[in-house]
Amino acid sequence: MPAFVSGRIYTGEAFNKTRETSLATSLAVADTHWTRLRGLLGTSPDDFRNGRGLWIVPCHGVHTLGMVFPIDVVYLDRALTVVHIQSELRPWRFAPVRTQAASVLELPSRKAKETGTAIGDRIEISLSRNGNGAPPRVDSL
Repeated sequence: MPAFVSGRIYTGEAFNKTRETSLATSLAVADTHWTRLRGLLGTSPDDFRNGRGLWIVPCHGVHTLGMVFPIDVVYLDRALTVVHIQSELRPWRFAPVRTQAASVLELPSRKAKETGTAIGDRIEISLSRNGNGAPPRVDSL
């Protein structure tokens, strides 16, 4: 179970169907007020590598206040299509708010570039529950 998010925990994977490449093999979900607010705060760079990712649902924009490492931010619409990418967002910054986004994937820095992820790509997210409650439904946002 990913250590960087507490609360209702779901784990899963994020796969770029357009590019046929994995974005995250250990994906945590932040879908409550607290987990969305906390995000990756308190996470060390070593805990957020090698296939890790955080899917924030719902979300239109993020910040890296209090963080100590950069991240890639992939904005997704309700159909899980990439609508914007903020590469290598450094600590203590605000990413732009994208009203067309329904959720955001936070990935290790340079992951979007390494995988060739681009606007218009279709992302598939598969989840399994490790706690109480049902996984989030983006189509109901």
